[in-house]
Amino acid sequence: FAYVTSPDAKAVTVVDAAARQVVGRIEVGGGPLGIAVAPDGRTVYVADWYAAAVRVIDAASRSVTASIAVGASPSGLAVTPDGRLLLSADRDDDSVSVVDMATRQRKATIKVGTRPFGVTIDAEGKRAYTANVGSDDVSVIDIAEGREIGRVSVGMRPYAVALTLGRGFVTDQYGGTVSVFDLASLKPVKRINVGDYPEGIAATADGKRVIVACWESNTLSIIDATDVKVIGEIRTGDGPRAFGAFLRKTE
Repeated sequence: FAYVTSPDAKAVTVVDAAARQVVGRIEVGGGPLGIAVAPDGRTVYVADWYAAAVRVIDAASRSVTASIAVGASPSGLAVTPDGRLLLSADRDDDSVSVVDMATRQRKATIKVGTRPFGVTIDAEGKRAYTANVGSDDVSVIDIAEGREIGRVSVGMRPYAVALTLGRGFVTDQYGGTVSVFDLASLKPVKRINVGDYPEGIAATADGKRVIVACWESNTLSIIDATDVKVIGEIRTGDGPRAFGAFLRKTE
């Protein structure tokens, strides 16, 4: 299943990914924005922008079962690969909340750059990366230590980060670019021109390509992650936006 947040409608729509049909709607109230699914697929987490909370949804019953207090204006969410921790980018607190999923309580707060929006966790569950729209940079977080360990300058108004082949790819909304940096050295690699107002970004399952949703140009830009260049473009409907995992993983 795919889960789509609708802030104005105060709901989450459930889509059957195989049939490509809407199969449910979950009323969550507030302003549902960022969304993440637990690794086992049983639980869906939704950031409520207005309530400084994360709503917990049971995927089987399609109902809200709990609410977890986090910081102001939570936006991006990410779950560690083991499912034990949830990270919430709390935009108006300039911080990231770390939530223990066993107790469903916030266990730590990590200060990052100005107005963090998207948050991404690496495949090992060791580091997290926040796109800081207010300071035009990316914060690098050591999850175990619970602190920021680095900062990378990127383009104007970074929205989200994708990770693949030892590099970070960051959408620069106002720049119409994707900034690329090396994950080991945290040094800039390149800045790639894409469509207008790029927001959502994700790597394909094989890690070879990075897909970028460009809101104003109504396109998806396709980047070759090895050669670090745009190799294609797909026309979409009006105003494509994406936040969280928006690519279907296939074997």
